[in-house]
Amino acid sequence: MHSLRKYQVPLQKYMAMMDLQETNERLFYKLLIDHVEELLPVVYTPTVGEACQKYGSIFRRPQGLFISLKEKGKILEVLKNWPQRNIQVIVVTDGERILGLGDLGCQGMGIPVGKLSLYTALGGVRPSACLPVTIDVGTNNENLLKDEFYIGLRQRRATGEEYDELLHEFMSAVKQIFGEKVLIQFEDFANHNAFELLEKYGTTHLVFNDDIQGTASVVLAGLIAALKFVGGTLADQRFLFLGAGEAGTGIAELMALEISKQTNVPVEEARKKIWLVDSKGLIVNSRWESLQQFKKPWAHEHEPINELVDAVKVIKPTVLIGTSGVGSTFTEDVVEAMAALNEKPIILALSNPTSQSECTAEEAYKWSQGRAIFASGSPFAPVEYKGKTLVPGQANNAYIFPGLGLGLIMSGAIRVHNDMLLAASEALAAQVTRENFDKGLIYPPFTDIRKISAQIAADVAAKAYELGLATRLPQPKDLVKYAESCMYSPTYRSYR
Repeated sequence: MHSLRKYQVPLQKYMAMMDLQETNERLFYKLLIDHVEELLPVVYTPTVGEACQKYGSIFRRPQGLFISLKEKGKILEVLKNWPQRNIQVIVVTDGERILGLGDLGCQGMGIPVGKLSLYTALGGVRPSACLPVTIDVGTNNENLLKDEFYIGLRQRRATGEEYDELLHEFMSAVKQIFGEKVLIQFEDFANHNAFELLEKYGTTHLVFNDDIQGTASVVLAGLIAALKFVGGTLADQRFLFLGAGEAGTGIAELMALEISKQTNVPVEEARKKIWLVDSKGLIVNSRWESLQQFKKPWAHEHEPINELVDAVKVIKPTVLIGTSGVGSTFTEDVVEAMAALNEKPIILALSNPTSQSECTAEEAYKWSQGRAIFASGSPFAPVEYKGKTLVPGQANNAYIFPGLGLGLIMSGAIRVHNDMLLAASEALAAQVTRENFDKGLIYPPFTDIRKISAQIAADVAAKAYELGLATRLPQPKDLVKYAESCMYSPTYRSYR
């Protein structure tokens, strides 16, 4: 740690950590587990975003498995080249929508590598059971196509049938080699592909999309925790989203499911409490014809509104959620309008990395006279406001996906069900204490993350057994103890 702390530039710390992961895996995980709050922003967002942008020029040795369009028809052979056979989790991307940074093509490999190191450090999945995959179908990023250090195919993205066939071959090959129970996490695919892939393979494979489902589960947990202390139920709130892509619609859908579960009303009815604004304004019925399929459930009866600040004034939300991928969109007017409507406005600026955040923690507190309950996607430092220290929460998917993954693996689940995501949310929310909330936090500190992950894993596994989706029988008596016993620890073995 002493050596790492000497680096002033986050990217240098990232490179040092990646070198360590390759040369001494146990030490890498020991550091990451013991110093999780300090090193999480280095191995994951925001630093991993810069690493992906510069991946070609900082490339030392390949990590993970690259599958390109050139290997079409031979994906099974390529997968057989991976030295480990007992794979439990695959994180796969095609690099088309990396964080809020757009199309980074093959350089998106930094994301599956980073995600899987968190599966191990935070969820205790064995490193040898993790497989990062990047599917290279080209890139539409002109700068990368001209970049002498770009490591991927120098061609525009394959789409349509060619793309679908390649993905289908990959999904079939994975199942053939690694079996029914390998968890495949889709990561940073563009909207249109993300929803289609989840729908297409959700009934045949154990698949999970972190951008749609993981984000949703984390945000729902934060809201449940906040309402525990502020008072009121989820059904009493009105929600307004800026951004109607994977994260926005994913969060909205999971919230509607939870409201429906709590109040016994149909999901269609619950959706009416949730409004979304995209780049063309409020999503309303009159736009029905031009809306993408995944936005249609959110088109309500209302006259069109173009500006976010006007939508806030008219819809009168109690919760404002940003998933737009565009920085500085929660302006002073917007935050002040929220503060005028609510004693404790809940403002979540979730876009990553930090540069794309809808507003900073300081802005949210300052413009709401210190009343906002604020959380963001990337970390912000504590803010001093009128003699009080306010600590912004981080709605980081890393709270959920490692525990969820562990729960699916230890129960031998064969499908992911929405009820498992709700169970994960409720388990995370239950870990937030009054003491955390008094500081402004709606998430527990990351220092206890392995305990939290074990609790989430136990609740997810319990739900898998309840739904009849678990194959590891008989069910262990104490699921929390069993989860802890399954977790990898980076200790050196004693040899006599």
